[in-house]
Amino acid sequence: MVKVYRFSGLRPERAYAAKIASVPYDVVTTDEAAEVIRKNPLSFLSVSRTDALLRDIPADDEQIYEKARETFQEMQETGIFRRDDAPSMYLYRVKQGGNLYLGLVACLDVDDYIQDVIKKHEHTRYDKERDRTRHIDATNANTGLVVVLYPDEGDIFGYIESVLPEGEPDAVVKTEQGNVHELFRIRDPVRLAHIESLFARVPATYIADGHHRAKSAVTIAGDRRQAGTYEAEDGRFMAILLAHKRVKIHGYSRLVTDLGTYTPESFLAALKEGFEVKPYGEIDDTVFRVPPLRGADGHHVFHMYLGGVWYEITCPVENPADLIGSLDVSVIQKRVLEGMLGITDPRGDARLQYLGGARPLADLEEKVDSGEFAVAFSMQPVDVETVMEIADAGMVMPPKSTWFEPKLLSGLVIHTLGEGKKE
Repeated sequence: MVKVYRFSGLRPERAYAAKIASVPYDVVTTDEAAEVIRKNPLSFLSVSRTDALLRDIPADDEQIYEKARETFQEMQETGIFRRDDAPSMYLYRVKQGGNLYLGLVACLDVDDYIQDVIKKHEHTRYDKERDRTRHIDATNANTGLVVVLYPDEGDIFGYIESVLPEGEPDAVVKTEQGNVHELFRIRDPVRLAHIESLFARVPATYIADGHHRAKSAVTIAGDRRQAGTYEAEDGRFMAILLAHKRVKIHGYSRLVTDLGTYTPESFLAALKEGFEVKPYGEIDDTVFRVPPLRGADGHHVFHMYLGGVWYEITCPVENPADLIGSLDVSVIQKRVLEGMLGITDPRGDARLQYLGGARPLADLEEKVDSGEFAVAFSMQPVDVETVMEIADAGMVMPPKSTWFEPKLLSGLVIHTLGEGKKE
């Protein structure tokens, strides 16, 4: 059974919500975060990305996390954030283009994570896990949402949708892209109890986005248990639960800083020894993915930007029954990144960086054209059922295999941990 918990959320006063709300910490670069904060000092990035404010010191310096704690504390002391007067759950609705997403914000149990009731499909990256662990510990809060999917048989989503209040949301934020994010507080004990009972019948849930935030929360709980300061809220982390049929997945792009011993010409020639490689022609670089020229006919397909040219790279799927090996991201990791470029640790090698799939292809082009990276690879999305099947089998996908939508804003509701009193 899946345990979901109410919590007394820390939320910005309605008048501040639009100023506070920010993109998640991990979808912007340090430069991008710094520019957002410069234009809007109240942006929650001033808490989640304090490295953007302290550029002259190492990104893992203790001062980074102390600054996050101080800024977050100041926001509370000045009345920008207020705590709800009773444990609640929250409905988060996103209107994005022609799509409408609705999820439940509640707390999940770290022991469910440990016991694999909350299933994972990716390993975490060491540096990012350490960073979020230190950030949670410093702020004593889950400042960002873990996105979790539940199998949607109709009754849970239908009930959640039915309790959506008809009045004004507790918070409304309109983004520059025209998306609308709304938060509604659910405080009726009868409705909350029914939601808890519905999830108690669910055998498992699946992390879609936020593996690092979830794993870091588990680490904090373990550390506090060992230290004798553990309280109930330390064993819970904030998540948004979404019906699995009501999300979208994009691919996750790869960027490599250099070609090792290859020149662009020799790299292209070496690729042709193991793949079919064709110049793609003109692309629409305002969209998120390159439409394949080859149909879904039992082939791996991904796209490469090298030397100002887009290429389509394909090869046959050798064993469709191999859940991991048949993924495009597995093939590019094993045969290209590792086999050709020597990148054996996709979680930690500094030569390899990732760019979220909801960024336009023009962003990949700019990063290569500028010389910051030597080559970029744009990946096709996998379907959500494949992700869940892999998680059910106890397997993990290569890092950054999926980019889920909707992407939720940070700062609209926060779960705080225990007070840390020694037992």
